[in-house]
Amino acid sequence: MQKSVLLINDMAGYGKVALSAMIPLLSHMQCEIFNLPTALVSNTLDYGKFDILETTDYMRNSLRVWDELGFSFDAVSTGFLVSAEQTSLVAAYCHKAKAKGALIFVDPIMGDDGHLYNGVGEETVKYMRSMCSVADVIVPNLTEATFLAAKYQSKATLTREEAKDLLFSLRDIGSANVIVTSAKVEGENATLILEKDSTEVKYLPYTEIPVRFPGTGDIFSSVLIGNYLKGMPIAEATQKAMDTVVKLISLNIDNKDKYKGIPLEQYLEDL
Repeated sequence: MQKSVLLINDMAGYGKVALSAMIPLLSHMQCEIFNLPTALVSNTLDYGKFDILETTDYMRNSLRVWDELGFSFDAVSTGFLVSAEQTSLVAAYCHKAKAKGALIFVDPIMGDDGHLYNGVGEETVKYMRSMCSVADVIVPNLTEATFLAAKYQSKATLTREEAKDLLFSLRDIGSANVIVTSAKVEGENATLILEKDSTEVKYLPYTEIPVRFPGTGDIFSSVLIGNYLKGMPIAEATQKAMDTVVKLISLNIDNKDKYKGIPLEQYLEDL
């Protein structure tokens, strides 16, 4: 049966990122898609100039109206949130949706390369932990994972023992399945997985392609969510998402304007 999915993320007017990447992918994967934009952004941030309109009041009012109308979803996926206030609002909504039986997918976008993004402080991290506490799947990168767990924040690479400790600390927050992307363990690139009720951390190695396309994380999340909702095991769905990102980057590596992201609609049938 077709699953209804609410995507809570930003919408860029120019560029295939966030909602503009996730909506076509998950629709193609036979999900019924709804969206709640956290911000309207003129274009991908890579261009260096942009305008942004945050939508906190609209979000709050929309959620109130939806509640009055009795709307509900099989799954909720969260992405970019512009403030601690928004994070608190979405965390509260995820708790309510979880209580009604929804699956919760959290991409806790807060930082990278060992640092939190400008404007992200401990209050945001606290609310993000609350959201992760009811999540069925979380997909932080290594930096976000260390801030959520409040350990190893100064380390660019982990030992296997530290990686295991980090993932178990994240699952202790309450997340059922933990996936840490862009990790480096004993010098090797890997995506790390700790599945629900498992005592084993799985390592999915990858070779980094030296090119940047905005939106690849959103493609990863979409393929992971779509396959997981179809019943695919979490590790297999993660590997499928990784393979898809690698394939799309390889097909577009010679694009002149990479800041636009990957024009993924033309590849949907190939995926």
